Amino acid sequence: MLPLIDVVFLLLVVFIYTMLSMAVHKGMPVTLPESSVGNSEKDTILSVTINKDYLIFVNKELVDLEHLTRILEQKAKKEEKTNVLLFADKSISYQHLFKVLDRIRQAGLNQISLQADPEDQISK
Repeated sequence: MLPLIDVVFLLLVVFIYTMLSMAVHKGMPVTLPESSVGNSEKDTILSVTINKDYLIFVNKELVDLEHLTRILEQKAKKEEKTNVLLFADKSISYQHLFKVLDRIRQAGLNQISLQADPEDQISK
């Protein structure tokens, strides 16, 4: 028979491990470009995703480009932080990415983090 302290310790270890292994991702799944200095931020409030079909999502909610500024302003009022994670599929055009960036800035959100997957190896 196991002592109670061993059981409690085991439960505590399992709980801590599961909490540390959970990653919060509010965006839609897209194929991100690679970066040698790519680092995922997990403290941000809003997630804007542009998929390969040029559809825009704010925290997994489909949004038109015309309504993006208004929706971001509404969501930013609810939260103290105004950080934005921008997930853009690597196949979208540079011009479309800047249209979305402009709309985010028009909403008054200036702390925007472009997300990328880390490169496996740096080519030389």
